[in-house]
Amino acid sequence: MELHIRLEGRKGLADQLYQQLRAGIDSGHLAAGTQLPPTRLLAEQLGVSRKTVAEAYSRLTYDNLLSAVVGRGTFISPRHARQPAPAEALPLAAADSLKRWQQRATVLTQRALDAPSRYDFIGGASIKAQFPFDQWRSCLQYALRRSQRHPDRHFFAQGLPELRDAIAHHIAYARGVHCSAADILVCNGAQQALDLIARVLIEPGCPVAMEDPGYSPARQLFLALGARLQAVPVDAEGLCVEQIADGTRLIYVTPSHQFPLGMPMSERRREALLARAAELGALIIEDDYDCEFRYQGPNSDALQRLDRHGLVAYVGTFSKTLLPELRLGYAVLPEAVLQAACVAKHLSDLHSPTLQQWALARFISEGHLSKHIRRCHEIYSARRGRILARLEGDLAPWLSAVPANAGFHLSALASPGVDVELLTNLARKVEVGLYSLAPFYCEAPVRPGLLMGFGAIELLDIDPALDRVRDTLQRIS
Repeated sequence: MELHIRLEGRKGLADQLYQQLRAGIDSGHLAAGTQLPPTRLLAEQLGVSRKTVAEAYSRLTYDNLLSAVVGRGTFISPRHARQPAPAEALPLAAADSLKRWQQRATVLTQRALDAPSRYDFIGGASIKAQFPFDQWRSCLQYALRRSQRHPDRHFFAQGLPELRDAIAHHIAYARGVHCSAADILVCNGAQQALDLIARVLIEPGCPVAMEDPGYSPARQLFLALGARLQAVPVDAEGLCVEQIADGTRLIYVTPSHQFPLGMPMSERRREALLARAAELGALIIEDDYDCEFRYQGPNSDALQRLDRHGLVAYVGTFSKTLLPELRLGYAVLPEAVLQAACVAKHLSDLHSPTLQQWALARFISEGHLSKHIRRCHEIYSARRGRILARLEGDLAPWLSAVPANAGFHLSALASPGVDVELLTNLARKVEVGLYSLAPFYCEAPVRPGLLMGFGAIELLDIDPALDRVRDTLQRIS
């Protein structure tokens, strides 16, 4: 990287270089600890003698602005670095729009900013110890070889055919989804899938229905796009379909593992939802975010399997099953929606990272994903069982679990008189991360309780953590 220096004329070159380097250091543009080029290299870049550069460096060193480290080079001294003066920002004409977007922050955004507790029951997260890094590294190396041999430099927005084919086979086997590779759009996580679908369907004032309580990033996304949102309550069978308003164009649901409460939508309610969507001509977004993990009862297929009229957009992700850093998800879309979403995807970011797509396709086709899910299923099942045993045991006077048979979080409703917000605050002081259900409610009366994830806490840590929760509950009761 070349240092930005501009010398004029052929006189006083050392002084010009000294002044420009000093100005860069004083303004903070040349940060503390920055290594300067060797004198010979900088002299060649500037077209001057090495003596000229050495003289400027020597003066800066004498002023204690530079320090030389034997065997390493010349660096800007940290004690003399100054921060650049902030520029005076002028108000923008779009200030009101920017403010509205700033207010779209969700409870999940705040969680990312909080320091993790020693014992953390955060939902939607997993421990990386289970991830097969060796197999993934091998798949990445394969992807690099493919990239080296691949003649094309441009790729389709819809995603690599190899990955779409692998996804189609996986979700048909694991979730009963009816689709082919041609129906799938590869995205940067499930959140981008939601964004693309909503972007091509929602116009300002468009009626959109979703569960209450529900997934707050989806709610904020719909509102940001100008939707007129209807918060539809849920009961023990899931979304109360009969309350979906006339004129609704889009319906967002989590039928297999309702977020955040956890209960599955009943078969009767699923049939009613499809009938109501057909009556309205509305598209249903089925967010199947963590349902590869099921613990009891018969496997419940995806809602999309019951769809006979192209009314369901099925959304899934690998960020929860594998690694959050992977940021790869997908959507199975009806043809008309697929074509529009592919255009939106192309305009948004052209396509998802190709190297990761090749690697993931290999990872799935070689059976590593299925093995990883089976291995994690045993781990999560044991953790879930331990939490349920404690909720049915010494924690029963204060908390009761919501029936759920999938995913890697469960919800526990608080008994009357339990101050959940106080509990979460006091629990953090004893290094236990607990999370209230309240932020996920929109209009429905809040049912006080906790969202308890078990993907990011080790089995042996559950009892010590819940002992602290019990002791805290006893103090505040």
